[in-house]
Amino acid sequence: MFLAVDAGNSQTTIGLFDGSGIVRARWRCQSDPRETTDQLWLRLDGYLRLRGFAPEDVSAIGLASVVPALERSWHRALTRLGAEVTVIGPSSESTMEVALPHPETLGADRIANAVAARAAYGAPVLVVDFGTATNIDVVDAEGRFAGGVISPGLMLSAEAIFARAAKLADVAVECPPRVVGTTSEEALQSGLVVGAAAEAEGLVTRIQAELGIEGCPVVATGGLARTVSMATDCFTAIDPDLTLRGIMRLALNG
Repeated sequence: MFLAVDAGNSQTTIGLFDGSGIVRARWRCQSDPRETTDQLWLRLDGYLRLRGFAPEDVSAIGLASVVPALERSWHRALTRLGAEVTVIGPSSESTMEVALPHPETLGADRIANAVAARAAYGAPVLVVDFGTATNIDVVDAEGRFAGGVISPGLMLSAEAIFARAAKLADVAVECPPRVVGTTSEEALQSGLVVGAAAEAEGLVTRIQAELGIEGCPVVATGGLARTVSMATDCFTAIDPDLTLRGIMRLALNG
């Protein structure tokens, strides 16, 4: 079985794939660079055993991280499984051309998203990834990674306003029933969730017009993709496992 680990700034997502490329189990936890290799190993071993798997069931591993300290700790923990660990990065072997002046700066999660999206939805295609940052990754009509957009993520905005406005700190981040909130809670939810949806709509429209790829598939992924999708119809698909599948494809020489 293949184990994919996506260690992000805020959360780490782990997926276990069978030989047919089907996700058999997935886990999500907070990313903490202070965690030691032993702590990560105990977490991973516990995850596997709670779902009826054993460490020796894992035959190959892919690791993508945008946090160097986490990458080192996860790499050491994953090697204890006894399987080969492939660290995903800009230099990973891939059939996708990266049409950027400095491809070495490309985040591992972004190239994984692009590779998986092209394989599943064709080219051109856009990926909107709602994580710590909201990334829009562009695969152009030639199937190349053409660049994209990075903006502050929904939860970064929420944390900022919660820190400065104590009375709003307990508001759930979910899609409100209407855009015009009749309570402070609804107004904040609208600003956060509907605002994120409107930002995605506007940027997607501009990107498609700029590149002449109007009507291409737009895929949403990331922890808050389903929440934001409730406030917009601009997404062709909601694909929560997109990054993990991209890690697997890249690790297997995608």
